[in-house]
Amino acid sequence: MIPIPKRGIYRGVDGVEAARAVDGVDEIHLTAKPDQLLLPLPEGASYLGFIFARSGKPAAVERALRAAHQHLAFAIDAELPLLTPGQIQYNLLHG
Repeated sequence: MIPIPKRGIYRGVDGVEAARAVDGVDEIHLTAKPDQLLLPLPEGASYLGFIFARSGKPAAVERALRAAHQHLAFAIDAELPLLTPGQIQYNLLHG
């Protein structure tokens, strides 16, 4: 599982091919969609995606997962707050 590092708008990822090339990595499956609002745990309930690796030794699998994850660079922009209709009306009336 690839955790969401911070709240924001997902723009994309670099380094996927390098991560796939890590020895032992079978697949990288990204589930986040461009322009999606990301919420990290515990507020959120999803992940950026998943890295799958295989080896005869658990320690080798862990090394592969960590190495692949280090290649991934996620672009996450800050979320811009929106005013509610009530806040807009208040601002119009009170400057």
